[in-house]
Parts: sequence; structure tokens; C-alpha cells
Amino acid sequence: MSQGLPRKLRYAFILQMVLAGASVIVGALVAGSIVKDVLTDQQLRSEAGEFWSGRARDADYPLPRSSTMRGYFASDQQPSAGVPDELRRFGIGISELPGGNRKLIIEERPQGRLYLVMSFELLDTVIRRAELVSLLLALVAIYLTTWLTYRASKRLVTPVSWLAEQVARWDPSNPDVQSIAPERMPGESGGEVRQLTGALRNLTRRTHDLVARERDFTRDASHELRTPLTVIRVATDMMLADPEIPQRTHRTLVRMQHAGRDMEAIIDAFLILARENEHAPLTEDFDVASLVEEEVEKVRPLLAGKPVELELDIVARPHLHASPRVLSVMLGQLLDNACVFTERGRVEVRLEATRIVVADTGIGMAPEVLRKAWAPFYRADRVSPTGKGMGLSIVRRLGERFRWPVTLDSRSGAGTVASIEFARDVIAADS
Repeated sequence: MSQGLPRKLRYAFILQMVLAGASVIVGALVAGSIVKDVLTDQQLRSEAGEFWSGRARDADYPLPRSSTMRGYFASDQQPSAGVPDELRRFGIGISELPGGNRKLIIEERPQGRLYLVMSFELLDTVIRRAELVSLLLALVAIYLTTWLTYRASKRLVTPVSWLAEQVARWDPSNPDVQSIAPERMPGESGGEVRQLTGALRNLTRRTHDLVARERDFTRDASHELRTPLTVIRVATDMMLADPEIPQRTHRTLVRMQHAGRDMEAIIDAFLILARENEHAPLTEDFDVASLVEEEVEKVRPLLAGKPVELELDIVARPHLHASPRVLSVMLGQLLDNACVFTERGRVEVRLEATRIVVADTGIGMAPEVLRKAWAPFYRADRVSPTGKGMGLSIVRRLGERFRWPVTLDSRSGAGTVASIEFARDVIAADS
């Protein structure tokens, strides 16, 4: 990871060198071809002009004859004059002859028609050698420039790479801020790198303080918030045990008990979600059927006075190695929603080998409502005073945290079906 930036920088310079070299090679080849064409055309026109000037002075002025140039002349008196047949099919002007390295110029004046054939093999060799020398010099210059630039850039990048390596080694729970002290930094660290180092040190200190405060709050809240709820629960249990209390008071106490139980479940869920992954709730082997039966009994008072049947169907009795408190909070929230939003019919809880299903015949949800059901504080029934809009959000967050997928299927007026899938790695082998 620490070598990522230098490696990318090296690849970038290599790519730059390759592209620059390719551009120089292509440019040299194109330039050589252009130069060759220009020189040969100029040479042909110059030889033709010299011949016509000589013929104007002397009717017997000889045709060019050399290792690179050969001329032919045809007039009305001598239409053939030894002109090769391969040259006769070309028109006036300069043309390339088949076979390469030869050009032909044809000019016609009142005296006759001039054919000049030029071979530029020697010129082509000279140009190719010049191209090769130029290419070698250009490539060496590109390589040296790229290498020197890369070395300078690497010296500037080294402190950033070193800083990333040191930060990657930190323990998130106890980062070693001294490891990125300015005096330990290698290479030439500029002002920006030192500024970044200082910002990281300050951010680390602030993060450490925030984590410490969060841990203190979680520890204190776990105790301080439960104590008054325990007192309320015990007091309501004692008052409900009195057979002489009025019916109206009895209903009020039941509602207080239910509200206290809801508060305990929400506090448990928030404290679980507030903990870091390495401080997750303790896991143990437990019988899921016993936990489901307990949660079902807890919500029976919610259906008192309603024409609703609460059914429990235990198809299998799986054993999990996980946190029973997490599953209890998730199932409790789903049962609470099912009981609150079902006015008649039934609420069925079915325990299978790999999941728990809670189905009801309540008000259900339309598709547009179902899409928003997982959002915090969203309530499908805003008229009803019950419900805080946090139940499904908490269930989903706990499911994502502990890899227990939660699915929801609902239709308006036809009820809702919710399920909690058990992660395979927490299902005990003897289930």
C-alpha cells in the first residue's frame, strides 16, 4: 500500500517516456520522408532547368548521365530517341516509379519532351542514417530528462508515501501519534506535507477524545438508564399483583409496563449499535424456540380486548451461537409492530430451521409506504398515537450489523410478513 503512489508515479513517467519516444520516432520518419520528397523534387527540377538552359545555347547540349541521374529526349524528328516504354505512360510532371527509390520528371517544350529519371538510394541512405542518429540523441535526451524528473518527483512523494504507511499501521483504538512526528519524516518534506502531518495528529487526538467520551457514555448509560426502568417495572409488578386495584388503574399500569419494556428494548438496541464491532454483545449457545416463546408472551397484553389471535408455530428448534439479546430486540420490535397495527384477525409467529417469520392481518402497507418503512421515524399510520417510527429502522440496522437479513412483504389492507434470516455461521451443528 505504501508503494502505491511511487509505483503509479513510476508507471506515469514510463508511459510518458514511451509516448514521447514514439512521437519522436513517428515525427522523425515523417520529417525524413518530407525532406526526401522536397530534395528529390528540387533536384529534378534543377536538372531539368539546367538542361533546357543548355539546349537554348547549344542544340547538341548533352542529356544528364550519372550514377544517380539519366535523361531521355524525344522530338518531332526523333519521337522514340531511345525512351524506355515504361516512361512513356507517365504524364507531365513528377511521378514515383515502381520499385521505389526512383522518381521521374517529364517536361515538354517546343524543342521536344524531356524525361529525367533520378535514383535517390544514396540520398535515402543518408537520410535514414541522419534519422537514426537524431532518434538516438532524442531518445537519450528523453530518457535522461524523464529519469531526472522522476528522481526529483520521487523525493517529493516519499514523505507522503511514508506518512500513509505509518497511518496504515495504526491501531484504530490507540493510534501512535508520535510515529508521524516531523523529525522522523524521511526525504524532503515540504510545507504541505508538514501541514498534513499536523492536521492528522490533531484529528487523531480529537478522534481519540470522541471515542473515549463515547465509551464512557455507553458504559454509564448502560447502568444509569436501566436503573430507573427497573424500579418502574418492579413497582408496576407489585401494584398489578394487588387484586383490589380498579380496572382503570390496572389498564394504566399495563400501559406503563409496556412503555417501560419498549424503552428497555430501544435502549438495548441503541447501546448495541453504539458499540464498536470488537465490543459486540457476548455470544452464547441458546435455544431459539425458548426465546421466541418468551417474546410472544411479552406481547400478549398488547392484544387484550382485541379480536386478534396470537399463534406460535414451532416447525424446528434451531440452536444458535450468537447474542440472544440482539435476536430478542429484533423479534420484539417486529412483534410489537404486528400487535399494534392489527385490529382483528391473527398474528402468527413461525420458527423454522433458518429463520423466524412474523405474519399479521393488520393494516399492511402500500408499495410507496413499504419503500420508506425502513427509514427512521417513519410511520405508516400517522393517526395512531402508538409507535415511535424507530422499530423497523432498529431491526434493519441490527440485522445489517450481525448479518441477519430482514425482509418485509406487505400489501395495504392485507397484512404484513416480516422475517429474520439466521446467518449460517451462527447455526449450531446439532440444530
